[in-house]
Amino acid sequence: MRTTAVAVAGALAAVGGLHALWARSPWPCRSRAEFADLVVGTTPEHLPSPAACLGVAGLLGTGAYLVAARGGALPATGPRWLRTAGAAGVATVLLARGLAGPRLLTDRSPGFVRLDRHLYAPLCAALGTGAAVVAARGR
Repeated sequence: MRTTAVAVAGALAAVGGLHALWARSPWPCRSRAEFADLVVGTTPEHLPSPAACLGVAGLLGTGAYLVAARGGALPATGPRWLRTAGAAGVATVLLARGLAGPRLLTDRSPGFVRLDRHLYAPLCAALGTGAAVVAARGR
């Protein structure tokens, strides 16, 4: 259980770090236009604001903590039911994004749609499955 929690929480923290970075930089893309196309599926004029990127980073960090604490990888604070509900919420959001994203985000750029089908959605589904296991069996 702890290994699953560490893997899921670590991945969530890393993706959260990317979102924080994206508040200032289009890395790993070479330009804002390439970033908008491949990561968001839109034009540079419609990119999320830096504040939105930082908000998502904060949510991912919170999700990482909830999964890690529920899985016994970090010290637990607060009531157990809150960690359970939090980890279950993380699982629900990630599974919904992983399973519904490729069906709902078809109006985005072709580069994004390709990456979503092959990388973003499968990653969300895998992390959501791991978070669900931790939510169901953690402490």
